[in-house]
Amino acid sequence: MDKTEAKRILRDELELFRTKSYAELIQMIDTEPITGERIGPSGKNYQIEVEAFWDHKPYGNIRVVGCVDDGGWRAFVPLSDDFIKSPSGKFVGE
Repeated sequence: MDKTEAKRILRDELELFRTKSYAELIQMIDTEPITGERIGPSGKNYQIEVEAFWDHKPYGNIRVVGCVDDGGWRAFVPLSDDFIKSPSGKFVGE
């Protein structure tokens, strides 16, 4: 797997979720992860999974985690990234 390409794909995917409001992210909690496939510039196919959950307590900060793999052995240890959004809509730790 091309780690640089995979990280770019994951970053782009998470950017879509960063634009969602706190209320929209709440709707993702306790649901099945959002999954999909993306094709990288190299033509390689990547699987994406994004999930949201409470960071520490309900109605506090929300952590959104994304993972990417190429379907090979990397599926057992996918690349991941995340962000945390507070109830005020600000990003935590950035």
